[in-house]
Amino acid sequence: VLLRVSPTGVYFRTADQLAMAGIGVLLAGLALLLTRPRIRVGPAGVAVRNVFSERMIEWDLVRGLSFPDGAMWARVDIPDDEFINVMAIQSNDREHAVAAVRKFRALEREYAPARVDQD
Repeated sequence: VLLRVSPTGVYFRTADQLAMAGIGVLLAGLALLLTRPRIRVGPAGVAVRNVFSERMIEWDLVRGLSFPDGAMWARVDIPDDEFINVMAIQSNDREHAVAAVRKFRALEREYAPARVDQD
């Protein structure tokens, strides 16, 4: 990549070398974005961080965690039939996804206030 002369006789100038290195850094950064999603559950509520956004949902708004048939990832259900996708729990993770949903539900029982559904 940073060689000045290739076996085909092509001559790479300094600008070409810097551009190749820059493209590599850009592609690595894009790949690292896929490691960003996570979900945190605590006394204050549920924090969902996806690739480009993060949202904190208080327990009084959380209606549960669902994993609809055919869905790529789980979702936190909120009032008015709305939901927030949780890219940190993906269907292709299989047993890890099942364990994550079970862990969420256990923490939900621990932290969420008892309520009567009003939807």
